[in-house]
Amino acid sequence: MLRNYSNSRTLGDNIRLGTLTAFTAGTINIASLLIFLSFTSNVTGHYAILAAEISKANWSQVAVVGGWIFLFFFGGFVSNFMVINFNRKSKYFAHAMPLVLEIACLLFVGIYGQFYYRKTLEETEYLVALMLFATGLQNGLTASISNFSVKTTHLTGTTTDLGILFSMFTQKKFRKNGELVARAKLLMSIMLAYVLGAVFSGLTYYYLEFRVFYVICLCLLVVIGYDAYKIHLRHYNTQYRYSKIYRKPNFLAFLYDKIHGGSGIKQKGEKKRKLIFEE
Repeated sequence: MLRNYSNSRTLGDNIRLGTLTAFTAGTINIASLLIFLSFTSNVTGHYAILAAEISKANWSQVAVVGGWIFLFFFGGFVSNFMVINFNRKSKYFAHAMPLVLEIACLLFVGIYGQFYYRKTLEETEYLVALMLFATGLQNGLTASISNFSVKTTHLTGTTTDLGILFSMFTQKKFRKNGELVARAKLLMSIMLAYVLGAVFSGLTYYYLEFRVFYVICLCLLVVIGYDAYKIHLRHYNTQYRYSKIYRKPNFLAFLYDKIHGGSGIKQKGEKKRKLIFEE
């Protein structure tokens, strides 16, 4: 989900990334609505509020809402900054760091809300700001690494695109277009995952309260851990193949043979290192 970048990503990569992050975005949005009476996975409504407060010359609220919008923007900026600057060193590291920051923000909201929140206006404004920054990080990351194919924190564009695609599917030639069908599958998976996350948050908030943010962090850890597992598994298999070719024992290959009952590894010093070509 996080290793591949831009056009090298497969439909499966995008669907897995889209569904998990859309589920978390839906959960975050409903949790913030129930707790703070404010949406935090998008800023469309906040722009309307900003305009209304400007018309009323309510400059203190203009500053607050303007700050919220900026933090969502800044989250996207930080995500893409990490992607384009650390990609050469490690794609996985560059793509995982925005999610690590998002987890840190949401953990802070959960812990602070559970133990210290006193429902004051100032506290609410700061916590909403932090959540908007977190969702900006997520939206910026998914859009950046997928060449803008995956955006998971709001469904306005998704619903519009699905409407266009379904109108195109009324003609047979478009229904046979694999690229359009794949796009529709991706958008449908994102939409359904977002709704499921929102329903989950609405059903469980009254039992979990601020602990719902721990569940969200767990979902994001799955995104990070999936690729970490795949990377280490690939390294494990490479080390095993290396030991088989060169007859050079190493711990990973030894462990593999112990588990699977293989006996192709020579003990150290039994035979001089030699490259063997199989027929």
